[in-house]
Amino acid sequence: MRSGPSRLSSSGNSKEPESPAGVQIRERLKNEVTQMKEQVPGFTPGLVILQVGDRDDSNLYINVKLKAAEEVGVKATHIKLPRTATESEVSLHEDSTVHGFILQLPRDSENAVNTEAVIKAIAPEKDVDGLTSISAGKLARGDLNDYFIPCTPKGCLELIKETGAQIAGKRAVVVGRSKIVGAPVHGLLLWNNATVATCHSKTANLGQEVNKGDILVVATGQPEMVKGEWIKLGQYSSTVGPIMSQMIQNQMGEGSWRAGFIPPVPGDVGPMTVAMLMQGTVESARGFLEKYKPGNIKINLKTPVPSDIAISRSCKPKPIGTLAREIGLFSEEVESYGETKAKVLPSALARLKRQGGNTTTVGLVQALGAHLSQDVFACVRQPSQGPTFGIKGGAAGGGYSQVIPTEEFNLHLTGDIHAITAANNPVAAATDARIFHELTQTDKALFNRLVPSANGVRKFSDIQIRRFARLDIDPETITWQRVLDTNDRFLRKITTGQAPTEKGHTRTTQFDISVASAIMAVLALTSSLEDMREGLGEMVVASCKKGEPISAEDLGVSGALTVLMKDAIKPNLMQTLEGTPVFVHAGLFANIVHGNSSVMADRVALKLVGPEGMVVTEAGFGADIGMEKALKMHGGSRCLAAWLPLPLLPPCH
Repeated sequence: MRSGPSRLSSSGNSKEPESPAGVQIRERLKNEVTQMKEQVPGFTPGLVILQVGDRDDSNLYINVKLKAAEEVGVKATHIKLPRTATESEVSLHEDSTVHGFILQLPRDSENAVNTEAVIKAIAPEKDVDGLTSISAGKLARGDLNDYFIPCTPKGCLELIKETGAQIAGKRAVVVGRSKIVGAPVHGLLLWNNATVATCHSKTANLGQEVNKGDILVVATGQPEMVKGEWIKLGQYSSTVGPIMSQMIQNQMGEGSWRAGFIPPVPGDVGPMTVAMLMQGTVESARGFLEKYKPGNIKINLKTPVPSDIAISRSCKPKPIGTLAREIGLFSEEVESYGETKAKVLPSALARLKRQGGNTTTVGLVQALGAHLSQDVFACVRQPSQGPTFGIKGGAAGGGYSQVIPTEEFNLHLTGDIHAITAANNPVAAATDARIFHELTQTDKALFNRLVPSANGVRKFSDIQIRRFARLDIDPETITWQRVLDTNDRFLRKITTGQAPTEKGHTRTTQFDISVASAIMAVLALTSSLEDMREGLGEMVVASCKKGEPISAEDLGVSGALTVLMKDAIKPNLMQTLEGTPVFVHAGLFANIVHGNSSVMADRVALKLVGPEGMVVTEAGFGADIGMEKALKMHGGSRCLAAWLPLPLLPPCH
């Protein structure tokens, strides 16, 4: 105990006095945050304070928390919802830049808002106020180092320890049983080896119970509930809550002079509570950094090196949902395709606005992420079944630089290329059908075919009225071919229209590989669904006999193509052997020759890694030719050749 009783503070100072322990905690946290920022440039612990309504006392407390966060180096965000907010509007997100959430209580809402439901929405690992059921359960079981302890009870414990009072073996009395203070204080004192009694408004002989305690914590908020004459001589007494000093004087009266120590109010308890909130946020941020170690999958190197598929199968990938959380994606932005791959929605890009071959790309990303602890992303092209089943083989990388699982990666992945096939071939069919019907139908019959009857009425759609005419397509100018995601040499030249129903309208044409379709080019370059819709409509399929271009929009199929491609626009998330993230998306000619991954994948990856991170995006095998032309990098020396080192250049280069 302190040598003399501490009188209650009655000053009107705006800045509450703070205990030496509280000051030390703030300084320690400030140093820890500085070290975190030095360790991971651009990293800052984040705290979100959610408030419903506009209570003056809540505003005061929040301002204190915001100021404390600024002093320590924590980025605190205050989200204030109006009193008219409904429960569905009170939502908490999964932002990886936020390491702590608190709900400012009491709420001030005109509508029924289930506080418990809102608290349950907080991720337990970010529950720095210790109010979720998991945190409460951990405290009840004595797991004090696993999750978070409510800030005010934890602050009370720190203040008791600061006096030098021995807690173990003492009798403690807690008046109040609230989930926020009373019950957690009981648990903390119990697991610090005190014998604890909890009293409340229904307790018989409350005065006698209070007088038995060596340590008294009053957490009721009810004046006059604990009387001064009940205080035992030398007892440590602490009153918790938004009660001004005069109220406490009325509540305890002369008991304040009997107590061995009473924290000043306003004073120690309030600032210590805020200090505990900052400590919880910093601890959560530290835990995030410890858990987020990109590429924490260990590889067992073997000599001689096994086959690629044997290496892939020897490594167990982390669940794709875990990887998505590690790189900062929200659950509503990810569509899982099993346990090892997922689609990333373009909506992630909108949110993030606010803030050599395959083997070379994968190996570089593994080195940067797994061994240099950099925020890094790989963007590689999506493999085609054509070369995969041919001499070239798979495109997942090779040896110990692979995207895993290799079978999932190489064998149609999430079906994007199948979607291109499904979208491409109707355009070819529509082109041939339009030529056939224009040659064989009267104007009226053609009108009836192009404009279907709805309830006996034929009405132009927007796309029809823009170009309702005989397109007069010249068959000799058709550049749009049917496609198949297989290297089938016997389909490289075919004749269509040989059935009797086609009335002799035959045409020599061919099948291309699916990844050579213009739709793949649109997918690789698109920035949004609207942009893709426009790009698909502008694809030229042929010319009319006057030499004017005929587009997919003229055929009236661009809207249907967009629907068929709506899932393909989402980049596919996978991982390397060592657990670093990879976007697998698009790519003209896939893993065969020139081409690149998608603009969408590059943009999302750049946003996810932030200004300090790196994105390694794969260009096609013909990139050396393009770079040679664009940058003139050979500088007059001998030509570049595959597998040979770059020639030494004069200093001027």
